Amino acid sequence: MTDLNIKIYMDTLGNNARKASRHIANADTKIKNMALTNIANAILREKEALLAANAKDLAAAKANGLESALVDRLTLTEKTVDSMADGLLQIASLADPIGQMNNFKYMPSGIQVGQMRVPLGVIGIIYEARPNVTADAAGLCIKSGNAAILRGGSEAIHCNQALAKLVHEGLEKAGLPKDVVQVVETTDRAAVGELITMKDYVDVIVPRGGKGLIERVSNDARIAVIKHLDGNCHVLIDSEADVEKALRIVENSKTQRLGTCNTAESLLIDRSIANDVLPKIADMLLSKGIEIRGCKETCDLVKAAKVATDEDFYTEYLDAIISCKVVSSLDEAITHINQHSSQHTESIVTENYTNARRFLREVDSSSVMVNASTRFADGFEYGLGAEIGISTDKLHARGPVGLEGLTSLKYVVLGDGHIRS
Repeated sequence: MTDLNIKIYMDTLGNNARKASRHIANADTKIKNMALTNIANAILREKEALLAANAKDLAAAKANGLESALVDRLTLTEKTVDSMADGLLQIASLADPIGQMNNFKYMPSGIQVGQMRVPLGVIGIIYEARPNVTADAAGLCIKSGNAAILRGGSEAIHCNQALAKLVHEGLEKAGLPKDVVQVVETTDRAAVGELITMKDYVDVIVPRGGKGLIERVSNDARIAVIKHLDGNCHVLIDSEADVEKALRIVENSKTQRLGTCNTAESLLIDRSIANDVLPKIADMLLSKGIEIRGCKETCDLVKAAKVATDEDFYTEYLDAIISCKVVSSLDEAITHINQHSSQHTESIVTENYTNARRFLREVDSSSVMVNASTRFADGFEYGLGAEIGISTDKLHARGPVGLEGLTSLKYVVLGDGHIRS
C-alpha cells in the first residue's frame, strides 16, 4: 500500500470503529456474554487450524532470525489455545462494569450525586508477537463496551487473521457488528503512525511489545496511552525469609519463562543471611542455566558469578541472566528497588510482618507482593479474566488492565425539579 492508501484504509477502520462503538456501548450484558462464548467455542473448534497458522508464523520468524524471547511469546500450544478460550469464558462470567452506579450522596440542595461507569469508546491496541493478545483484547473490549482496532505484529499475521475471523463470527452470531473488533490487515508500519494519531476516531492507545515500540508510541501518539516500557522485576530475600520459600519463589519468578514482563530480572538478598542462603539460590539458578551478574559480595560468595555493571541493575534481560546484589538492610533494598526498577512488580520473601508491611507501603511499583512469585502479576491470575496490558503509569489505570481499566466514570445527578438558588 502507498502512504495515501494506508491513510484511507486506517480512516475507514477508524470510522467503522466509531460507529460500532455506539452499538457495543449500548449492548446488554447477555448479548456481550453470548459473543464471548461464541468466540471461545469457535477457538476450541478451530484449534488445529490456529496451531497450523501459528506454525507458519513460527517458521517465518525463525527464518528471519527473530530473537528467542519473541519466538517464545509467538508460540501457541494446545494449552495456550485452551487458555485463550478459558480467558474469554472467564471474562463472560465477570460482572459487567458498564452502567454500574455508586458513591451516591445527598447534597444540601437536595440533589443526589453519584457516578456511572461507562466505556472509553474506541481502543487501539498495538502489539508484537503474542497472538493470544488478539483474543484477550477482543474479549476485554467487548465486555467493557468498547470497540477495538488491533494491530498485531507482522510475525503473527497468519494467526491473527485466523483469530480475527473467529472473533467476527462470534460477534455476528450474537447480533453485534463485526466492526466492534477490527484487526489491521496490513503489516506496513505506516499503519501504526496513522493509528496513534487518529484522535477523531480513537480514544486510547495500548502498546504491548518491546521497549522500542512503546517508546515510539509514547513519543508520537496524539491520543492517551496506557503503557509500560519494561519489566525489571525484583525479588528481595529478607533477613527473616524462609529459605525453602525463597528457593521456590526465585526459581519460579526467574526460570518458569524467560521472555515475559513479570519474570524476575533482579535478586536482592540481605547480608545477614547471604553467606548461608545465596550459594543455595545460586546453585539452583546455575543448574537451570541462569547466568548471575552480581555485586562484589555476590561474586565473593558465588565463584561462577560475573561482575555486574551499574547498567545490569536497570536491565530487563528477557534472557537466562539475573542481576544480584547483597544489601545491608531493608532500607537499602527499598531504595535500590525504587531507583532501579521499572515500577512493574516486586516481591519480598519474609516471615516478618512489619518488614512485609513496610515493603508493601514503600515500594513504588504497580504490583507489590509478599511471599509470592512475580509471575503472578497477570490479569488472568488476578481474576480479571485476561489483561489488555500492564500499566506502570499512575494515571487512569495501574497494574494489569482488565475490565475496569477500560472504563471511565461520569457523574450522575438525580433531582426532582430541583433548581440552583
